[in-house]
Amino acid sequence: AMDNTNLNYLNETKGLKSWLFTVDHKRIGIMYLVSIIAAFIFGGLLAVILRMELFTPDTLFLTNKQYNQVFTLHGAVMIFLFIIPSIPASLGNFFLPLQIGAKDVAFPKLNLLSLYIYAFGSIFTVASIFSGAIDTGWTFYTPYSIETDTSVILMTLGVFILGFSSILTGVNFIATIHTLRAPGMTWFKMPLFVWSLYATSFIQVLATPVLAITVLLLILEKVLGVGIFNPALGGDPVLFQHFFWFYSHPAVYIMIVPAMGVMSEVVVAFARRRIFGYTLIVYSSIAIALIAFLVWGHHMFTSGQSDFAVMFFSLLTFLVGVPSGIKVFNWLA
Repeated sequence: AMDNTNLNYLNETKGLKSWLFTVDHKRIGIMYLVSIIAAFIFGGLLAVILRMELFTPDTLFLTNKQYNQVFTLHGAVMIFLFIIPSIPASLGNFFLPLQIGAKDVAFPKLNLLSLYIYAFGSIFTVASIFSGAIDTGWTFYTPYSIETDTSVILMTLGVFILGFSSILTGVNFIATIHTLRAPGMTWFKMPLFVWSLYATSFIQVLATPVLAITVLLLILEKVLGVGIFNPALGGDPVLFQHFFWFYSHPAVYIMIVPAMGVMSEVVVAFARRRIFGYTLIVYSSIAIALIAFLVWGHHMFTSGQSDFAVMFFSLLTFLVGVPSGIKVFNWLA
């Protein structure tokens, strides 16, 4: 058997087995790309079904409950199966080692494991459709998610599993960027796409565990009747929203920061000139990642927060627009 470290795209063996057991970052990136495109098509078809149902005011082919189920699945598939892993897992895996002059990511086998965890979590999520599809909306808000008889546990378990894939990818990228840069590639010589992945990885590692514990608490509540979010048992349904959005707002930046990194590369390549304000864009990526953790309350303006909290979260939300605007301005410049 050939030593794994000497395998590359030229001498790699063909066949399904070689793909399933590969630790090559490019192949893993391609498999992620195929997976997320499949998830995107699936989520897109669900959206088409929703739109077709809205052609007429009457029932076309979905009951009210089925409409809510398709609506929820569309959201969950698009968020957790498609857009969270979209750029980091596919383009990130493919280009990150190439852009910093590394042979591979820091932990190639962990990389393959995160792909399998993603596949495993996806199966759980999609399986929840066939066991009484969930109808809570993709946010799984309590108290309804506690009361509904649909397969909340299976869906949230799927999301729980998918989170580990996201965390491991983030850990892998941070380790790779810290330890495997080519000689001479200092921090401020790294391509901006690499910087965007670096900022994103920190969000993935720090925010995703919060979602994991939130859905775990929801599962415990449903199985054991523990009163965490159920007001009848002394719980607080708004607490769920705080926990959920503490992850899900940073998740917005897991989606957009890598895309901004891609734009930084694409605009530069096709404008045929160096990027304007490289250092400023680097700091803005990091600033977005940090401020992302401070703005979750703007998803909860109708949840009965105090006027002061509303004002505070509103101010912080304006604040996160500053580094985002700096990026766009720099591309235009």
